[in-house]
Amino acid sequence: MSEIQTTTLLVIGGGPGGYVAAIRAGQLGVPTVLVERERLGGTCLNIGCIPSKALIHAGEEFEKATHYAAGQASPLGIRVQAPHIDIAQTVAWKDGIVERLTGGVAGLLKKHGVTVIHGHARVLDGKTVEVTSGDAQDGQPLRIQCEHLLLAAGSEPVPLPSMPFSDRVITSTEALSPRTLPRRLVVVGAGYIGLELGTVYRKLGVEVTVVEAKARILPTYDAALTKPVAEALARLGVTVHLERKVLGLNHAGDAVRVQDAAGAETELPADRVLVAVGRRARTQDWGLESLQLDRNGGALRIDDQCRTSMRNVWAIGDLTGEPMLAHRAMAQGEMVAELIAGRRRHFTPAAIPAVCFTDPEIVTAGLSPPEAEAAGLDCVSAVFPFSANGRAMTLGSTEGFVRVVARRDNHLIVGWQAVGRGVSELAAAFSQSLEMGARLEDVAGTIHAHPTLGEAVQEAALRALGHALHI
Repeated sequence: MSEIQTTTLLVIGGGPGGYVAAIRAGQLGVPTVLVERERLGGTCLNIGCIPSKALIHAGEEFEKATHYAAGQASPLGIRVQAPHIDIAQTVAWKDGIVERLTGGVAGLLKKHGVTVIHGHARVLDGKTVEVTSGDAQDGQPLRIQCEHLLLAAGSEPVPLPSMPFSDRVITSTEALSPRTLPRRLVVVGAGYIGLELGTVYRKLGVEVTVVEAKARILPTYDAALTKPVAEALARLGVTVHLERKVLGLNHAGDAVRVQDAAGAETELPADRVLVAVGRRARTQDWGLESLQLDRNGGALRIDDQCRTSMRNVWAIGDLTGEPMLAHRAMAQGEMVAELIAGRRRHFTPAAIPAVCFTDPEIVTAGLSPPEAEAAGLDCVSAVFPFSANGRAMTLGSTEGFVRVVARRDNHLIVGWQAVGRGVSELAAAFSQSLEMGARLEDVAGTIHAHPTLGEAVQEAALRALGHALHI
């Protein structure tokens, strides 16, 4: 007979949304059980955000050394002998960062009294979940009954029907922990995952080819933001094929067959293929269908309190669709915990920032000029280039810009965008100004530290008002 355990809140999934919800619930005195089938931290900490940024940093450092060792004259006076990378040590360093972070999550959950169960959860109904776990007595499943069920199962890579995953055809998970580096890598998909990892591999010395079905890279961003990224890819030697359909591997398995718009077929040699065409909500193989919850496409439909169509069943994060961002899931998880504890909350952010960690980086928050126009807003936009920013010059990278979008009538800021080195750190300023309802005058009149990239934020606001100081 199955062991039965009861709790107020049961969280399925220990990723950013699930573990934050559990920690906050514990802080508020809500009895909480969290079930995670793999490792705490989910995709983001283990096989996504954190490890990819670690490898991006390693790639940048190696590329710098390679650049100087190739006889390129360094304006900084740096000379380097032929560099070598031990990819196993690099992966071990990356894994050490992941382990420290996931260990920290486990410690926080324990500190706040959350019961963590490692095992495979299967939903039986809106109040009952069965967990197959090594922790169960006599090998029997553990049955957990709860008052509130929070679904935070995350997402998974989308496969290509024409090219199923294998030792040669990999997902971002395998790409982040390579045992060896291939000589030639074909990346299918020019979204942020494909370009981030493709750039890393190119900087590590791999020949990289990117294939994209649409007319330009990073198609969810506007063309002005993606142009500097496309130029940087060309300088790195990354080959990009746009408007190409992937047909699968050739008969020998050593090349990717692609077809152009005219129907002509070519083969791209590949020792390894990274498929990065997107992610989908993880809705299969854990009994979710038994709840018959309303859907929004392949994701769960929720309201502005993350309630599903069943009473006391909640859903957060990637399981609820786009934007699939860890910080969105975290904010949703915190809110759900507070609602269960009796507080009044709604998930109505003014904007959710998004960052693409390509080289150069892209950060957006709120509306772009085309989006503002599509929304029927009469807006003014202004750009301040990093070529006129002192800090960008000292970093040796002046490509890119900061752009602000504001209503013409009252100067209310409705959007920010930036592309350039290190602009991911501007995300906080962008989203905070939108959340607080800042106007152009508010940002223009705020004293920004010098010399910083953030000065470009102030200058963009000044330029929108017609009186930028340094251009």
